[in-house]
Amino acid sequence: MIAASVQERDRKAVEYLQLLRSLASELERAMQAIARNAVSDLEESVTNQQVLSNQLHLLVDEICVPLKAIPPASPVFADEDSMRQIRVASDTLQKLNRRYAALLQHSSRSVALMASLLSSFKGQFQEASGPRLKHQTWSCQM
Repeated sequence: MIAASVQERDRKAVEYLQLLRSLASELERAMQAIARNAVSDLEESVTNQQVLSNQLHLLVDEICVPLKAIPPASPVFADEDSMRQIRVASDTLQKLNRRYAALLQHSSRSVALMASLLSSFKGQFQEASGPRLKHQTWSCQM
């Protein structure tokens, strides 16, 4: 019974690792879509991120069964290498998440500046004043 429980938990740990890696891949894909200005790719990636996040949430709930069912002398996970890989994948995902958040914040500021610029565009030509020849110039208020 305990061995089966540990094996099931190890299987879930491997599944968790795969989901972490898939989510990291989707974050990279989203950042590339932003760089390429590919809105449809970004939207698809965001949808995939939501699905993967939900799967991760459900899997964590399954994995975090009270440890009281497993005697203290038993290992929680039989495969220590899987745990190391999960820690590495988790660290990688956290770094990507910070980069993604910074990119989105920067992009949001850029979009706000562009929206402000375009909303104040009057498309008027103004003539220079003074004793010189009158020149027409294009102006835009910010």
